[in-house]
Amino acid sequence: MKNVSRRDFLKTGAAAAAATVALPLLSRAWYALPGAEEGGYFEREFGITDELCRKILADALARGGDFADLYFEHTISNYLILEDGKVSRAYSDVALGAGIRTVKGDQVGYGFTQELGEKPMLAAAATAATIASGSGPAVNGPFTPLKLADYYPLRTLFSDVPLESKLPLVQKVNSRCFGLSPLVTKVTVQLHDQQKRFLVVTSDGVKAEDLQPRSYLAATVVAEKDGKRERAFWNFGGRRDYSFYTPAIVEEIARKAVDRTLILFEAIQPPAGEMPVVLGPGVTGVLLHEAIGHGMEADFNRKKISTYCTMIGQKVAEPFVTIVDDGTVPNLLGSINVDDEGTPGQRTILVDKGILTSYLHDRISAKAYGIKPTGNGRRQSYQHYPIPRMRNTYLEAGPATPEDVVKAAGKGIYVQDVSNGQVKIGEGDFAFFVSQGRMIEGGKLGAPIKDVNIMGNGPKMLANTIMVADDFEFNMGGTGACGKDGQAAPCGMGQPTCLIKSLTVGGTRG
Repeated sequence: MKNVSRRDFLKTGAAAAAATVALPLLSRAWYALPGAEEGGYFEREFGITDELCRKILADALARGGDFADLYFEHTISNYLILEDGKVSRAYSDVALGAGIRTVKGDQVGYGFTQELGEKPMLAAAATAATIASGSGPAVNGPFTPLKLADYYPLRTLFSDVPLESKLPLVQKVNSRCFGLSPLVTKVTVQLHDQQKRFLVVTSDGVKAEDLQPRSYLAATVVAEKDGKRERAFWNFGGRRDYSFYTPAIVEEIARKAVDRTLILFEAIQPPAGEMPVVLGPGVTGVLLHEAIGHGMEADFNRKKISTYCTMIGQKVAEPFVTIVDDGTVPNLLGSINVDDEGTPGQRTILVDKGILTSYLHDRISAKAYGIKPTGNGRRQSYQHYPIPRMRNTYLEAGPATPEDVVKAAGKGIYVQDVSNGQVKIGEGDFAFFVSQGRMIEGGKLGAPIKDVNIMGNGPKMLANTIMVADDFEFNMGGTGACGKDGQAAPCGMGQPTCLIKSLTVGGTRG
């Protein structure tokens, strides 16, 4: 192991990061991670050998656990925020540590440490082992490195890009937003990039290493007109490298943010009550994620919390409805080469032509159901143990046209974007704020709407999806994170235009 303490390692990184902000003429960023194709990172940098891993795993299983795994992480996150035409914040975060998990049945013992030395890691293993009592299995065999697909190939790491090259991105978005309308009074632009290195080593011989990038470029626009003020937001990102942020992307972020702000000056409140709701393509897939997807995570079903816990093989939607959770879509926010338990990324069909066919499994739930894991064991960081989490969850395209869907709605609302959602996982009851949308009157799109909530029940919404269009889109944003059990995980979503027979709209009365 290199002769450098964690404290010195992080101190050097933080000091160099500050120097990068203060001295924009530096030729490169403060620290560069090697490319994803380079294996053995944790052994080279921190001395994490197979022999050491076997020793830690043996201690984790010393009291009779069924299974144990090790999770090593080194993550670098950078933030650059431009406000009022000036850089208001620029900073870096570094996360370095290891988590040790012992599993006994469906019980989990977990310990973690910020020190990648043998003594603190053995102490964390001893903590994890307390879940069991008895004698544990031996850990003698070799570890087999997994050969993984690459769903986010990297040409240029953000950590290789100096600050003077990042600044023009946020400055161009800022100036373009102001240039698009004299009504724009304030613009905040944020550029975030992250490189997350991790290594998973398991007691049954799996060894998997990955470099997961994440980035986004976002703009928040404030405009004023006739004494009224409106605000809107747009971003692009995902598991992207620096080359993604072209002049065309900069232009589209600015235009979307400005257009979404200005249209709110024309917006009205719809009437309240039960009515047909059309969900537009792309970002409205967050309703699918929250109101339906969580109910299909296997831990909620294993514990009999979810409505879907007894519905495998049963009809839950019309035959034109197919729902997928997919970790293999290139460059999307929820894509993974491998999950945080060492299971390769894969595509899982949850609802196949209206029939519920699968849940989303980690290793614990898969063992309980007697099936293979689906690659959904995910965690926020080394300080957390993995649980079933979504990746990119989406509704596939259907046979109708978007125009036919809107026409069939007759009178209702069209939802373009939602935010601030609340969901009860067990029952599936949800409420979401509609941040962008339109009235539907006479089967045609009408006035823009604002200040409205939609409420309903996820399983009922799925059953009441009566038309699905052929205009499927993925959400191309990079800012979203899904919360569960105190952990946040990046997830993607998507869907085509679809018609929900009836939802409760909380607008105006009378």
